[in-house]
Amino acid sequence: MSITFTPLLARHQDLLWRFLHIALWDPPPAGLRPLETLQLPGVRIYAEEWGCATDVGVIAQPAGQTEAVGACWMRLVPDGMGLAYVDEQTPQLGIALLPAYQHQGYGRQMMLAALDTARHHGFRQVSLTVHPQNPAIRVYESCGFVKTAIRNNYHLMLVQL
Repeated sequence: MSITFTPLLARHQDLLWRFLHIALWDPPPAGLRPLETLQLPGVRIYAEEWGCATDVGVIAQPAGQTEAVGACWMRLVPDGMGLAYVDEQTPQLGIALLPAYQHQGYGRQMMLAALDTARHHGFRQVSLTVHPQNPAIRVYESCGFVKTAIRNNYHLMLVQL
């Protein structure tokens, strides 16, 4: 199956909330966190009022379909907020795929497309945090991310663009 990647725009705000919810990964057997989690200040900063000039992201759609199956996004977060905060020039990344599309290589393709977009926007590096038990660490490493620290028991990872 072929997947296409298009820009994540302000009109995709509802979609971004959906994928942010999926991105809040906890080790099994935990399921998705309660929807109210999205309203916490440390969580909503990654999606609210999407569409600023420095917001960068892509959505994934199977060829010939109109529904998005994933998103990879990054944004600058102010005042040292966010678990992956490094500095005011480094955006923090979020990524999620619907379960039916996971473990098939689409996440890596989507992340590379988003990182390419970030590079074209002039970003020099991107950060993320990931739970140590999340198997996606291998995908992040294959995209060039390197573990640099531990924050609240999560790996802080950086990629140079």
